[in-house]
Amino acid sequence: MSKVNVFFATGYEEIEALTVVDILRRANIETNMISVTGDINVVGSHGIEVKMDKLFDANDEADMLVLPGGMPGTLNLLAHEGLTAKVKEYYSAGKYIAAICAAPTVFGKLGLLEERRATCYPGMEGELFCEEALADAVVMDGKVITSRGMGTAIDFALALLSVLKDEETAEDMANKIVYRA
Repeated sequence: MSKVNVFFATGYEEIEALTVVDILRRANIETNMISVTGDINVVGSHGIEVKMDKLFDANDEADMLVLPGGMPGTLNLLAHEGLTAKVKEYYSAGKYIAAICAAPTVFGKLGLLEERRATCYPGMEGELFCEEALADAVVMDGKVITSRGMGTAIDFALALLSVLKDEETAEDMANKIVYRA
């Protein structure tokens, strides 16, 4: 069974984060909501407070790390040295890392996109420092997965599901949630 850790900082984008958690859990993928704030409850960019499963622990391993966007959530993720070290470790080890909206800029600022294609929230492409910035809903380049924003959250979650399980499972989930019916 796959395990995914989704990291929450104060000011995260609620729909981006919770859509990933919801869809992956529906597919029976162990998905942990992890606070990087030191508090078990984290408040999103629109004032929605959510209770996390865990507090950040540098030793907590998973098959994939996911960073939701939102402001100032993205900046707070970037400021967390333990998390950025973990992201670099996963990248170096060839493990999956994924980010949506403004959060792909964390990968860019860590120098992880220099030879990759990526996408992010429109207008933030200059902070990707990538080989090629695309306007696609989801960009998968090797084991780095990026997406544009709240409106692409379901596409992003289904792309993660296709990697963690398979394309058929992702397609089945899309049908079950009546996505683009």
